[in-house]
Amino acid sequence: MTVAKYSANGNDFVLFHTFVKKDRSELAKKLCHRQNGIGADGLIVLLPHAEYDFQWQFYNSDGSEAEMCGNGSRACAHYAYTNELTLKKMSFVTIAGVIHAEVEGNLVMSELTPPKILDKTIAENGKIWWKLDTGVPHLVYITENIEEFDIAEARMLRYKYNANVNIAYVEHGNLRVRTYERGVEDETLACGTGMAACFYRALEENLVKQNIEVYPRSGDTLYLGVNERTITFKGAVKKVFVSEFN
Repeated sequence: MTVAKYSANGNDFVLFHTFVKKDRSELAKKLCHRQNGIGADGLIVLLPHAEYDFQWQFYNSDGSEAEMCGNGSRACAHYAYTNELTLKKMSFVTIAGVIHAEVEGNLVMSELTPPKILDKTIAENGKIWWKLDTGVPHLVYITENIEEFDIAEARMLRYKYNANVNIAYVEHGNLRVRTYERGVEDETLACGTGMAACFYRALEENLVKQNIEVYPRSGDTLYLGVNERTITFKGAVKKVFVSEFN
């Protein structure tokens, strides 16, 4: 089978397109394995859809299926356009809902699903966490020190609240973000929906303006904003290689 490897600001993915929809949990674990496979945070499979440009199946590296992935949506859009599956502007179906995206060279903008605030009052370890849904659930804490990200605490919170865990630091009106991701079960270099959740909490608390830069652990620059419908998420993606996998 022919697959592509993509990187989106530190999140990496294996992608391919097919006409056959089936459970690919085991395939995801094989392809995403860092030593015995290609190595990736997730597998994205593009499938035909009657109403929209296509639909996707998204799997984390542990084989679990995820509702949405922000960086994955941008990598997926670039793959679809470069493989002539869609035009530059497209709409595709995820478990979380319909995603709108636009490709301009190596820059891709996605409109994420509308954010939801689920809880503003989660008190853990002397910190007030918000739980938000930006396609998948996220816990968010606004910190004074972005370097103090306790992975053991994040892992505990991930299982207790069944959510990804993020800390964010406001810096000159922009955000620095770190994320512990479900399915990967560790800190990742970037998480699009996590950055969106941090941005939305900071916006709701009047800590940032409506269009800002966000810097994940990878050191890249992403652009988040709001329009009349939802959160917009823009940044560069990179096609790393195309290969045959047996």
